[in-house]
Amino acid sequence: MLAQTPAPSRPSKVEEGLAAAKDLPHTATKSAVRRVLVVDDEALVRWAIGQTLDPHLYEITEAADAESAARALRESAAPHVVLLDLRLSDCNDLRLLEIVRRLAPAATVILMTAFGSPEVRGAAARLGAAFVLDKPFDLDSLPELLRV
Repeated sequence: MLAQTPAPSRPSKVEEGLAAAKDLPHTATKSAVRRVLVVDDEALVRWAIGQTLDPHLYEITEAADAESAARALRESAAPHVVLLDLRLSDCNDLRLLEIVRRLAPAATVILMTAFGSPEVRGAAARLGAAFVLDKPFDLDSLPELLRV
């Protein structure tokens, strides 16, 4: 009896896609970059966050106060993540969080504060903050936290 040799198989669509991807340049595409709005009245905090996040993965926009944050939300592409300081020079309560939720409803909002009482945490959660980050915090924890 003769053994049958299997007919050559065609590559699956997944295999074809992987093969085609090998020919593409190895850089992050613009659609893969996550936009992050950092709102803090301390320039050093904004700078440190910007330096911590990989520029190939994150496009950082900075705002020093509530007014410039609202302007950035209205005039730029919606951010994926907003790192929002609770106390700013022109807003020291959760009103800006409400504005962020209205202007960027799909954004993940992480509230940063040195005043993270249970009341603030509860109110922030009710307004849509995904997380309250206590200041000071370890900058090395940010990349993992931004994957929410």
